[in-house]
Amino acid sequence: MFLNRYDAGKQLAEKLRVYAGVQSVVVALPRGGVVVGYEIARSLGCPLDIVVTRKVGYPGNPEYAILAVDSEGSVLTNITETERVDRAWLERETEKQREEAVRRIKVFRGNRLPVSLSGKTVILVDDGVATGLTIRLAIRTVKKEKPARIVVAVPVCPPDVAALLKKEADEFLVLEDPREFSGSVGAHYKAFEQVEDDEVIRLLHS
Repeated sequence: MFLNRYDAGKQLAEKLRVYAGVQSVVVALPRGGVVVGYEIARSLGCPLDIVVTRKVGYPGNPEYAILAVDSEGSVLTNITETERVDRAWLERETEKQREEAVRRIKVFRGNRLPVSLSGKTVILVDDGVATGLTIRLAIRTVKKEKPARIVVAVPVCPPDVAALLKKEADEFLVLEDPREFSGSVGAHYKAFEQVEDDEVIRLLHS
């Protein structure tokens, strides 16, 4: 159980000290991942940047991701679930979330240029993982920038998804991987309030 996202970031940072002082960049998934990533970047003394992937949730259960999309339109799907929904609805929702990814990048980065990831060790961070679609797509998006290494670091992740992430990243670090995962990342935090855009912007530019 974590006090809040800052506490989770501090605990992850302790496990990532080997990456302090090397060519590392923390790349976080907004919004909540930026809070966790901020503490890691501050502790390791490395830059903080973002990668934005958005989920499309199952109709009637929006927190259950069935598809992830990035700002360029690349997608990762749970084929079993996407085949059960209306195709026209799915296409509309996918485009809506792609546009939201574009909007968030513009809002969060402002005039700041993206940090170069080429040849760097990228520490990819979120505040937790449920289905894994958004962070798995983030791995693929980051790989396009040709980093030397991708380390995925999250506070909580169910074991079945952790097994996938271990295969897709060069290194995978998780603090809690409960066998009886409730499906709710927030259940592993004492305080899990929604992170607002203003906080993301403040942390990215501080």
